[in-house]
Amino acid sequence: MSELTQILEAVQQGENSGDRLLPLVYEELRRLAARKLAREAAGQTLQPTALVHEAWLRLAGSNRQPWENRAHFFSAAAEAMRRILVENARRKRRLRHGGGQLRVDLPDLPAEDQDAKILQVNDALDELASTDAAQAEVVKLRFFVGLNHAEIAAALGLSEKTVKRYWAHAKAWLYERIRNR
Repeated sequence: MSELTQILEAVQQGENSGDRLLPLVYEELRRLAARKLAREAAGQTLQPTALVHEAWLRLAGSNRQPWENRAHFFSAAAEAMRRILVENARRKRRLRHGGGQLRVDLPDLPAEDQDAKILQVNDALDELASTDAAQAEVVKLRFFVGLNHAEIAAALGLSEKTVKRYWAHAKAWLYERIRNR
């Protein structure tokens, strides 16, 4: 049994082991956040460290459910990062924050509106989760965290072939939902 699993079990038993848990997962969470934010449009103000710290604050909050295992923990981390990115996108689209206008440096051309994309995927993902939670979880880990098929399979305890099938179906389903809005 890995040290991470032992600490998660201790947390489930009510022990306050957050100070031991964070050093074990911090680098992996930061790597995942950096991978996700690297694909964002230029001008993104959220940094990987800030994303990880905000996600950790939410995960370590007093009203959280105990994590059953490593996969459950990283699934919760993916959900926390997703919510932070969605909240950030909504905040930036508010009128008092520019109302969705893009910041353009003189030598740069406008990039695709990533905030609108995040919000569209989030809304469609909520619909997908109501019909197929497993596929929605694959999309969260792939789109919002940036995990590859093998990493998702390991995190969710699925075969890589199943993850690829879920991803292909969910991607097509989400595309249709977003296109028809």
